[in-house]
Amino acid sequence: MIDARRLRTLRAVADHRTVTAAAAALYLTPSAVSQQLAALEQETGHSLLTRDGRGVRLTAAGEILVAHADAVLAQLERAEADLAAYRDGVSGEVTVAAFATGIALVLAPAIAALADSAPGVRLKVLDAEGDASLPMLLDGQADLAVAVEYRGAPRADDRRLTRLPLYAEPFEAVLPLDHPLAAGRGPVAVADLAAEPWIGPYPGNPCHDVVLLACEYAGFQPRLVHSSDDFRAVVALASAGAGVALVPRSALRGADLSRVAVRPVDSALATRKVFAAVRSGAERHPLIRPVLAALAAAAGRLGEGGTEGGGADEGGGERPESADLQAS
Repeated sequence: MIDARRLRTLRAVADHRTVTAAAAALYLTPSAVSQQLAALEQETGHSLLTRDGRGVRLTAAGEILVAHADAVLAQLERAEADLAAYRDGVSGEVTVAAFATGIALVLAPAIAALADSAPGVRLKVLDAEGDASLPMLLDGQADLAVAVEYRGAPRADDRRLTRLPLYAEPFEAVLPLDHPLAAGRGPVAVADLAAEPWIGPYPGNPCHDVVLLACEYAGFQPRLVHSSDDFRAVVALASAGAGVALVPRSALRGADLSRVAVRPVDSALATRKVFAAVRSGAERHPLIRPVLAALAAAAGRLGEGGTEGGGADEGGGERPESADLQAS
C-alpha cells in the first residue's frame, strides 16, 4: 500500500526540483525527505527520481505516480472533509495565506462576518506577498490562499486546486503633476507612456507581470529605473518626478496623492485578478465552506460603492454569488 504522505513528498520534490527545497517547504529535514522517497521507491518497486544537474527530475515511473498522486490526494481531502462533517458543531482553525491588499479588502471583512456566521471557525492569517501563497497552499503550510494571477502560476486547470474568482481590480496611471498627460480627463493610453522612465514592483511580484503585459501589448518594454514593492514608495517617487507607474486602485488608499495625477488606463490587461484557492477536495470541508462563503460575500460588496473596481466581472468573469467553487 502506498503511503499518502510519501506521495505528497514526491509531489513537493517534483514541484521544487531539489530535495532541499522540498524539505524546506514541507518543514522536514532533507534526510527525512530522502528517507520517505526511498521508502516510496521500495513500495512501488520503481526508481522515481533521477539527478538533473544540481537538482532532480521525475523518471517515467515517477511521472506516472505523480499524475495519480494529484487525484489520490484530492480524494483524501474529500474524505477528511466528509468525516469532519460528522462532528458535532463546526470548530477549528483555518490557515489563510494572502497578500496585504487582499487581506484588507476581503479577508478582514470575512473574519468580521465569520464572528457572527461561524463563531467556531478561527482564521490564522499569513501575509504572503508576491507569488508565495499558492506554493504555501500546495505544500500544506496553508489551508486556503487568496492569490493573484501571475506568470508561472499554476494553470487555471491545475487538478491540484479548486478556485473561486473573487474580484478584478484595475490599475491606474500615477503621473508627476507636471507630466503632459496629467491634466487630461479621459483614460491614458499605455502606449503614450512608452518613452517615460518607469517605477514598479520587483520581478516575482504579480503586479510586475501585469505592468509588463500591459506595456508589451502596447508595443514596448518599460524602462524600469526604480523598483519597490511598496506602492506608497512608488507614489512618492512619482511625486518627485522620478517616473510614471501603474498601480492597483486599492493600493492608492492611504498614499499621499497631493503631488501626483491619478488617471484611468485604457487597457483591459492593466487589471489584477484575485481568487481564492484550496487544495482540490478541501472545498467540502465544513471549516472551509463558511470561509469561502464569507470571502465571496466580501468580494461581492466591493463593487457596491464603485470604489474598488467592482467584482470579478470587470476582468471578464462573473462575480461570485456563493462559495460553490469550480475545480480548476
